[in-house]
Amino acid sequence: MNLALFDLDNTLLSGDSDFEWGQFLISRGGVDPTVQAAMNQRFYAAYVAGTLDIDAFLAFQLQPLARQPRPVLDAWHDEFMARHIRPLISAAARERVASHLRQGDLIAVVTATNSFVTGPIVRELGIAHLIATIPAVDAATGGFTGAPAGTPAFREGKIARVEQWLESLGLWWGSFAESWFYSDSHNDLPLLGKVSQPVAVDPDDTLRAHAEKMGWQIVSLR
Repeated sequence: MNLALFDLDNTLLSGDSDFEWGQFLISRGGVDPTVQAAMNQRFYAAYVAGTLDIDAFLAFQLQPLARQPRPVLDAWHDEFMARHIRPLISAAARERVASHLRQGDLIAVVTATNSFVTGPIVRELGIAHLIATIPAVDAATGGFTGAPAGTPAFREGKIARVEQWLESLGLWWGSFAESWFYSDSHNDLPLLGKVSQPVAVDPDDTLRAHAEKMGWQIVSLR
């Protein structure tokens, strides 16, 4: 059995689901557009530079989930999928996932974007397993608290979360003849370095240079 792991934003999607969710919330009056634009720019610049404070980012990104009842968020997400996400899923991305499914590989998406936003996207792609940042839930109300729960799936945290998931299945890295991880970002170099087949997908400049130096496969899914 082989393992195939995929980043989501700018990898399987030709865009960023976190950013698109923010834009959708602006259209629904769920966030202040000026604040959203300014903070998105600030955090994106830090992400590109490799200096993102994941705790500060999550405090900003998860807070809007706490402002609405879960049924409202679920209804909004259906509209969000139709308007913002399905147009970002290319035929090439669907086929890359399908090729691993045909081979019987164990497949998961590993993403720093929270599981509320990404869960329906991963199901749309036909992938059964999601390793994502988890938004905390109020046990009494079932609504989101606006805080994360557990280890964010970011940088080295992706390795920790993947290993926890594999352990829950009674597996570990050595269980697989081959392992793939597909990503666009140099922030994913820790997990890319763990697999036997790292793949740079439409990579940023830093990842492209590293992939070329290491002889890694470079592909486009756009």
